[in-house]
Amino acid sequence: MTRVAIVSKPNREELKQLLPELVAWLRQRGCEPVLDRESGSYTATAPAVERASLAGYAPSLVIVLGGDGTLLAAARTFATAGTPILSVNLGFLGFLTEVRLGDLYATLENWCAGCHSLDVRAMLHATLWRGEAELAGFEALNEVVVSKGDIARMGDFTVELDGKSVASFRADGVIVSTPTGSTAYTLAANGPILTPDVDAMVVTPICPHLLTLRPIVVRGDASLTVRVEGVPDLALLTIDGQQKVELRRGDEIHCCRSSHTVKLIRLGDSGFFDALRSKLSWGEM
Repeated sequence: MTRVAIVSKPNREELKQLLPELVAWLRQRGCEPVLDRESGSYTATAPAVERASLAGYAPSLVIVLGGDGTLLAAARTFATAGTPILSVNLGFLGFLTEVRLGDLYATLENWCAGCHSLDVRAMLHATLWRGEAELAGFEALNEVVVSKGDIARMGDFTVELDGKSVASFRADGVIVSTPTGSTAYTLAANGPILTPDVDAMVVTPICPHLLTLRPIVVRGDASLTVRVEGVPDLALLTIDGQQKVELRRGDEIHCCRSSHTVKLIRLGDSGFFDALRSKLSWGEM
């Protein structure tokens, strides 16, 4: 039996009709769906479980119905399993979820026939250190952000590369992103756009005090450390804009390339530049 996991964005009106149809379509082709709780709220025709436990069902495919945020959450859930993800855009920008709803079944037919292509995306592994103790570890598809809290005053941060000092500066924070994340928060902070196949990471200061502080691109196998030297109130570690941990002065975030990747199913060759033009109006006159 081929098991297929379904992850959905909450509060989408079109899912009331789509999910029962999708469950029936999959079963007609010998697949057994298992849904997260959000998907299960739209149909009782398939079992629904907590999203965090879906990877334990060892699905052969994950169908994500939502926007980029839903995909980011699913990517972290299935990171260790390496399950291919078919992401269908029900959100707004949909830069990562580039499969349109109208192409869902055509793409699934290609997957069933083994005619699909895989777009493999690198992830970041980040660990939080306080003194000599490692407190937590995280996987990120887009970025790891160390930033000051709510008070409108800058913090003091230090960045090291492979154990060597890069810079100490005042800013609102620091973004460490993957090539995939270069079109997300990093782009909004005036960072460069990297194609997804580039083996690199981007370090971008957020609103630095000195205008000479510019984003830098480093090797994909580099080891980066961001240390909180001082903050006016509190500092935050944010993973893909979805997980948040409060930091203290002296805390260090160690970032490196993850041993896990995200495999996105595409209709054909990756349309990265098509997405740049259609979603970000890149290169238009």
